[in-house]
Amino acid sequence: MKANITKIKTFGELKKSGYKPRSIKEELRENLIDRLKDNIPAFEGIFGYETTVIPELERAILSRHHINLLGLRGQAKTRLARLLVNLLDEWMPVVAGSEVNDDPFAPLSRHAKDLLEKDGDATPIAWVHRNDRFAEKLATPDVTVADLIGDVDPIKAANLKLSYADERVIHFGMIPRANRCIFVINELPDLQARIQVGLFNILQEGDIQIRGFKLRFPLDVQFVFTANPEDYTNRGSIVTPLKDRIGSQILTHYPESIEVARKITAQEVRSDEGRNKHIEVPSLAKDLIEQIGFEARRSEYVDVKSGVSARMSISAYENLLSAAELRMLQQGKKQTAVRLGDFIGIIPALTGKMEIAYEGEQEGARFVAEHLIQSGVKAIFETLFPKIPKLEKKDVKGPYHEIVSWFVNAAEDFVLTENMSDEAYKKQLDKVTPLNELLDTYHPVKEAADRYFLKELVLWGLAENNKLSRIKVSEGISFSDNYTDLLNDLRH
Repeated sequence: MKANITKIKTFGELKKSGYKPRSIKEELRENLIDRLKDNIPAFEGIFGYETTVIPELERAILSRHHINLLGLRGQAKTRLARLLVNLLDEWMPVVAGSEVNDDPFAPLSRHAKDLLEKDGDATPIAWVHRNDRFAEKLATPDVTVADLIGDVDPIKAANLKLSYADERVIHFGMIPRANRCIFVINELPDLQARIQVGLFNILQEGDIQIRGFKLRFPLDVQFVFTANPEDYTNRGSIVTPLKDRIGSQILTHYPESIEVARKITAQEVRSDEGRNKHIEVPSLAKDLIEQIGFEARRSEYVDVKSGVSARMSISAYENLLSAAELRMLQQGKKQTAVRLGDFIGIIPALTGKMEIAYEGEQEGARFVAEHLIQSGVKAIFETLFPKIPKLEKKDVKGPYHEIVSWFVNAAEDFVLTENMSDEAYKKQLDKVTPLNELLDTYHPVKEAADRYFLKELVLWGLAENNKLSRIKVSEGISFSDNYTDLLNDLRH
């Protein structure tokens, strides 16, 4: 199509331009083929699906299928559906004033047919941009057939002085108004069974029936449904004949690696250049945010069947930045770096994004969140440093012996407070001199923020492996050797 195609204003001009109408499925298919030939990605901004979901989605489009995206919460199902708009033509001609995007070459509504019959080639043409060819409806129990398909409008009949036998009294629902568009129904199992039955004819034959009107109304709609498999048992189900009419069911999934998860979080987190300039986030902190999500998806305390949305990592990352920012503002500083202790600030983001299992309910949501952070720390620690065996030989000094000995011989309590200045924080960690040797041996890093984050990670990791004791105190976190901690307990 020419760049100035929208200058065409009449049906006659449209015919002379050489425009050839095609169904929306053909439009999606042919535009996808063009992109594949030119090696242009069809679904930009989607990470982790390159070899799984996207090829299946492309095959469904090439097959001209209606699509059902089946997966747990936070797996980019709706985002995928919205990206289909990019495969549409930039502009689509319709009969001016049409409620249902009438194709001037094959009009459906009485309005368009009467106008074309009266004006012929002089019939006015309007243009619809592809961004306006996307309609979306969240399935809720209160959705009616009238909402989706249509009903007789008594007010229209009275105003126009028409009988109820005249099809001009029909008020079209969302689906007819999405003719020649992509129509998405989210959470399909929540749609009542009798409403799902109303979709049978639309999906198979492409026509609609409204209040007994003898309409032959062949709609041209690309349907995309999304569903959560857990919904099948909790709230409802997709009726079998409807499933049979959906050409392709595509299973989505969570990121399979920390690298992919980091890309998703970086893309979705609210961008704030001002804050980003003043707060340094160590690479390991970003890894830990994602690792906590991985731990949640396999934790016995979390209802795994409900899923753990990628939105949890996004919200947690935003809370982490805010924890560091709050400390910086309270101290009147202009620069700071994220610390491991700041991860206490992400607990509200975790507790609101998880469905707690029975075991977790017994312990409480905060305990579960803290447990996930600790599990994430342990997992990251074991990828960077030698794993600590449960049983160690006597008189054999392991790589952590000097660090543990330092705490045994420490003259005072070792505490990292939440509001400690950056200078005091670094000075406190520098007191544990054996940490430098451990880092230089197993994980040397040059950046100061990364190095101090790593030092704190080692202390947390040793605590998770029962080499040190870590206690939450009113002002922050206290580390000590296990023997001293035991004596303190006995004193109390």
